[in-house]
This record gives sequence, C-alpha cells and structure tokens, in this order.
Amino acid sequence: MFDGPCTHEPDPRERRARLRLARSARIGPATFHEALSHFGSARAACVRLATCSDADIEREEERLSRIGGRFLVVGDAGYPVALAAAAGTPPVLSAIGNPTLLARPTLALVGARDASLAGRRFAAELAATLGAAGFVIASGLARGIDAAAHEAALATGTVAVLAGGVDQIYPPQNATLHGRIAAEGLILSESPLGMPPVARAFPRRNRIVSGLSAGVIVIEAAAKSGSLITAQRAAEQGREVFVVPGSPMDPRYAGSNNLIRDGAILVRGANDILDTLGRPPAAAQPLDRKGQSRPAGDTAVVLAALGAVPTAVDELVRRCQVSAAAVAEVLLALELEGRLERHRGNRVSLM
Repeated sequence: MFDGPCTHEPDPRERRARLRLARSARIGPATFHEALSHFGSARAACVRLATCSDADIEREEERLSRIGGRFLVVGDAGYPVALAAAAGTPPVLSAIGNPTLLARPTLALVGARDASLAGRRFAAELAATLGAAGFVIASGLARGIDAAAHEAALATGTVAVLAGGVDQIYPPQNATLHGRIAAEGLILSESPLGMPPVARAFPRRNRIVSGLSAGVIVIEAAAKSGSLITAQRAAEQGREVFVVPGSPMDPRYAGSNNLIRDGAILVRGANDILDTLGRPPAAAQPLDRKGQSRPAGDTAVVLAALGAVPTAVDELVRRCQVSAAAVAEVLLALELEGRLERHRGNRVSLM
C-alpha cells in the first residue's frame, strides 16, 4: 500500500510528446492511453494524430513556471504511484508546491460545502490526528469540510486537487487557503493553466482525490452530494470508504448513512481508520513554510498546559498558541505512551 515512487524518468522527447498528446483537442485520458497502446509511444501517436504543437506546450510550461509550478507527466519519477495504478490515470498534472508529498501515504477527506460547525470541527480533528500519524490529507479545496481538513493538515502535509487550472482560485473565499497550500502543501490539477472550474471537471477532480489515497473519509454527505461521487470512484479504484454517521433526521447525512448501509466503514474517530489501514512506516514531522520537515518542538508547551483536570482540546490550542495539528500530534504521542486520558466533550488530561 505504501510503495515508493517510480525511480526513472522517460526519454525527454517521449515526455514532451506525452504533453502534446494530453493537451490536444478531443484527447482525454482514455483516448490518451488507447493511443499509447495502439501506436506504442506518444512520439509515434503525435506523428499520426493531430496534436498541439511544441510551442503550445512551451507557452504553458513557461506560464506555469512563473507561478512556481511544474508538470507531472505519467511516467515521471515524481508522478504519484497510487494514481498511476488507477483506471483513467490523468496523463498530465500541473503542480504548485511541495511534490514530495505525493510519495507519502495519503487519505482523502471530503464532505459538505454547507457543513455544520460540528462537522467542520470533527473534520479538522480527524485531519490533524491522521496527519500526525503520518498521512497526507487530500481534498478538493471546497468550502466546508474540505477547507477544514486542509487547514488542520497544513502543518503535516495536505494536497488540494482543483477542478480548474492550478491558478484558478475557487471558491473565491478560499483565496488565502489556496495561497497557504501553494506555499506549505501542494496544489494539483488535471486542467490546463487558466481553465475555469466548469461543472464537468468536478467529477474528474474527485477521481484524482480518491486515486491519490488509500481511503476516502466522508463527512456530512447529502443524498445527491458530490462527495458520493468521490466515494463511488474510491470503491471502483479499490480504495477503502470510511463514513462518519449522522442522525437519520438530518438531510446532511442522508448520503453518508446510505454509504454505511451499503458497506462503508463506520467512523467514530481516527482509530477506526488507523485500525483498518495501519499506520504509515514513519509519522510525519510538521512542515515549515518551505515544505521542509521541522523538529516537533511543541511537546513541552502542551505538557505545561495539561494537568489532572480535563481540558478542552480547543482551549489547549488557544492557550498554547500553536496549530491544532501540532497539538493533535503531541496528544497522540502522549496517548500512545499511556500518559494521556481522553474524556467526553473532546477534553483531555494527564494520567
């Protein structure tokens, strides 16, 4: 499940031909892979098919480079292994940020745009705890659950997959978060630079989110939620589907509860996920703004704020003035050492 990335690069001429083929009109992922199979290589396909020019690719590559991005072409050493093995592999991804995150085990966390406060808090808690356990958190940078998951996982690693080009900020209210992920995490898109997020691109985006991941966690999915598409793609790709249950009287959970009825794994907390998938070989260290690992230096601060009297985790974050992900990492380590007791109401105390 946690295999490393490809260790070789394709021939530069073949790589450029793959870019031309992928960016050509009327050639989607299925046609791209059929052409490779039929002609034996992208170079041969470009001789026989009408494709875009080298100049077109150079222009997009230059524009992408100016905003700190690069292409990831299927066959590249840095192309995500899990996604490469999935059906309908995107031939080309545009990436801004820290591409080494793609070599780490990933979990997707998705859910309602109009999420409840409790749903957003639970998403943040799951993302922070799973990030501290070593997983990168992937989502779609939508409002609500997606944004809460990205925010909580910034310190340990998060990947945002967009429906439009990597330079297209959507929704506009996530502009600051988009910038932070570009600086501290990774932004990916299958769409060409400058392409707006049209409706048909969102299901394609969702299959990338699930394809990158060992499993998909769903929070607050209504009966016709886009999150259900991500869950369906995950099942088709052989990924685990985890679902947080909700009241049958709450329409925000109608799709979620249906997924559980149909066999998805019920989630009460991060341990339900970790018990199913296991822990990655090495837990993630928090990342600095350049995407580099930094030593965990918050243990003493959190310990000083803890005592025998149960304290709310939200209060710890405010009191310690460190990120929720950093607090979750310290609490998880203390719990594994048998030094922390958890109480109702998301409260904790030292044992």
